[in-house]
Amino acid sequence: MDRLLTIKEVAERRGTWESSGERFPRRLVAERRIAFVKVGRHVRITESALVDYVAANTAQPRSRRLRSVA
Repeated sequence: MDRLLTIKEVAERRGTWESSGERFPRRLVAERRIAFVKVGRHVRITESALVDYVAANTAQPRSRRLRSVA
């Protein structure tokens, strides 16, 4: 079973703790853009859900096309 992370732990791992605090992870939950678990009135996010979210939102670099000069 995955470890359940608090909103604060998710913010720290995502590097958003300093800039936007817990707002960004809370917004992800509110908009249902990340899977979460309710434990009583507390919200927890599994480590695998965080990894999946990052993987799904990671942009891949474009390959450079060489232009032929005519």
